[in-house]
Amino acid sequence: MGEILPKTMNGTLNKVMLIGHLGDDVKMHYFDGGNCIGRFQLATNEVYINKTTNEKITSTEWHNLVVRNKAAEICEKYLSKGDKIYVEGRIKSRQWQTEDGTTKYTTEIQVTEFTFLTTKKETAYTKQNQDTESAKNTNFDAPEGLPINDLPF
Repeated sequence: MGEILPKTMNGTLNKVMLIGHLGDDVKMHYFDGGNCIGRFQLATNEVYINKTTNEKITSTEWHNLVVRNKAAEICEKYLSKGDKIYVEGRIKSRQWQTEDGTTKYTTEIQVTEFTFLTTKKETAYTKQNQDTESAKNTNFDAPEGLPINDLPF
């Protein structure tokens, strides 16, 4: 038998799971009161063979990701362009008016969980410490509350 959904979900579900590479460094925005958000794009690739030409085709999809507060600060500190991460979240669409009155639309992934898969900063740290037996640099310890378990599939 299938899993029973909680009553609060009303039979609907908005959940996204992605594994991809950052298209750029995390861009931070700070608000009055101390809250902040981080924004970055994540690239996922689909690879297939064109049956007519037998050519290998790679199709890239770009996803706009938003992380909030402590999660945003962790992402800014540890992630950089090209890093591979796993994220979970939900799709959120929004619109706004530009100064010239044009209405703009965007669809974003509001990130709720993430796991770093490969990071340049971690790789540089690992390489540096392979040559020396120095004490562990706590700047690169996994932050508290950051998922460190395997992916859920």
